Amino acid sequence: MRFMINSGFLALLIKEAHQLLRNKQLLALLVVTPTVQLFMYGFALDPEVKHLRLGVIDYSNSPTSRNLVSTLVRNGVFDLEDSRGSDLNLAKRVRDGRLDTGIIIPPDFERTLKAQRPTRIQVILDGVDANTAGIATGYINQIIANFGLETSQHADFTPYPDAIKNNATFIYNAGLVAPWFFVPGVIGLVLNVAGILVSSATLLREKETGTMEQLLMTPVTSAEILVAKIIPLVVVLFINIGVSLSIGMSIFHLPFRGNPISLFIISLLYVFVVVSIGIALSTIASNQRQAMLISFFVNLPVIQLSGAIAPLESMPVFFQRLSLLNPLRYYIECLKGILLKGVGLEVLWFQILVLFCFAFVLLTISAARFRKQLA
Repeated sequence: MRFMINSGFLALLIKEAHQLLRNKQLLALLVVTPTVQLFMYGFALDPEVKHLRLGVIDYSNSPTSRNLVSTLVRNGVFDLEDSRGSDLNLAKRVRDGRLDTGIIIPPDFERTLKAQRPTRIQVILDGVDANTAGIATGYINQIIANFGLETSQHADFTPYPDAIKNNATFIYNAGLVAPWFFVPGVIGLVLNVAGILVSSATLLREKETGTMEQLLMTPVTSAEILVAKIIPLVVVLFINIGVSLSIGMSIFHLPFRGNPISLFIISLLYVFVVVSIGIALSTIASNQRQAMLISFFVNLPVIQLSGAIAPLESMPVFFQRLSLLNPLRYYIECLKGILLKGVGLEVLWFQILVLFCFAFVLLTISAARFRKQLA
């Protein structure tokens, strides 16, 4: 806190803010990029998914109900998870993001079918990903429609058309609005790309213009130089988040069901992550063009393995596990949880802890490399 009131530090901070605001290209990147990306992904993308996490509460516990569950997971679209507990617990697991789909089979399922009367099962789907929920609904309807024909070959009763009906309930996105899935991902994507490019370009500009040596002559420490450069970047990147959210809420009617303070805290952590990556790139590259090329090699795998464009469930197991090392994945999970589900820190604590670790480690490494470069 000592250098926060230091006159030299304040002058340096004002200088960095003015220098950033004068760069029209960077400001255009922060405004034009989220606008174009949100419109493009919001209207155009429609990925295919597999390996959805399915939870089943089987109150019937009969051969017919077990055969139905086996049929549901046979085609690879659904993977059966631990199905113990009650229907309330099942709904909570869908809300917390541990399940994508839940099915509740009533106690009289087999008995009603044998009596030649229609029966119903309850289906709960996470509507946050509208495309995934739509695909899951189609598969469930198709499987249930064909189930009677399949069981007639193995059972002592003859099912008839519409013997089993399902009541599908879409939660968090009842209208299956596809942009509601893409827009939170694009917000994280744009923040990642813009944050890395802007932070690396800001430091490399000092190298190219030869003003880095002048900074070393000022009565401030290397830590004060680094902090003075980071603060304006954090403010500008939060403006980027605000622009993206405004577009999402006004154009695509994206809901905001969570706590804004939680979103601020989590976004601040991720801003430090991307700024740290940008600072590290600036210590490796010798000019802005080289930093831009290197950033493509960083951003492409980070974006592809984040779940922003295609759901992680549709990826091979190797890439799903590799995505656990991707900080953007956790930030997008937090965005979807806060904006669409309205969950709080009690649910997202693990993602927040991981982002904090990423921010701490990356900022420590980048700061050490920056000080070494100034030495």
